[in-house]
Amino acid sequence: MLKKIVSILFMSAFAITAIADEASLKKAVEAAYPKIKVEKVTKTSYAGLYEVFMGGQIIYTDEKLTFLIAEGRLVDPKTKRDITGERLEELTKIDFSSLPLDQAIKVVKGNGSRKLVVFSDVDCPYCKRLERNELANITDVTVYTFLYPIEQLHPDAANKSKLIWCASNRLKAWEDWILRDQLPNAAGNCDVPLEKVGQLAKKIDVTSTPTLIFSDGKRMLGAQPYKEIERMLQAATKK
Repeated sequence: MLKKIVSILFMSAFAITAIADEASLKKAVEAAYPKIKVEKVTKTSYAGLYEVFMGGQIIYTDEKLTFLIAEGRLVDPKTKRDITGERLEELTKIDFSSLPLDQAIKVVKGNGSRKLVVFSDVDCPYCKRLERNELANITDVTVYTFLYPIEQLHPDAANKSKLIWCASNRLKAWEDWILRDQLPNAAGNCDVPLEKVGQLAKKIDVTSTPTLIFSDGKRMLGAQPYKEIERMLQAATKK
């Protein structure tokens, strides 16, 4: 009984120390980089290495912040698992059910049983490539597209988004543009949720297009090959 109590006390003390170390390290990183929000600090199981999730990426350091490993990948040599990639998937997951899908353009392919959200800029060439070369090969999915014009890159994207959203047949207008480069003859003066989508993107840290979000909350950046998108769709459906 005494051994059990000592064991419990030891484990509790270790947990408190770990939390204190993570909290103090978080303060140290925030002091060193005051303009970047530090989301979370976690001690890894690898040689005193700490994982720091900040600015949408993972960096590594020790408990005294004597060094930083940025833009590197932590890989388990035994299993060959990309630890950094797996952790990023978890840390950037979205609550899919909380997304305001009424502010997106809905496209149903096949039976539409699987769900996929895409943040798309109408003038983004990679968004067009995603639609024409990759999503064209995928069926049995409902795609919700949030029009997210990045005006710093594409100054006319907001105007085109308004024309598409305000068209009498929004779905046709979207497909005509994204697949065939044909804009609708619409006034573009209806209630367009571009500002709301922009606020949503900022809230969930969507900074580039296309960004894909699957029903399990995991995200994918860029116009990835359709086989990779299909793999993620299947994995999300199993959960």
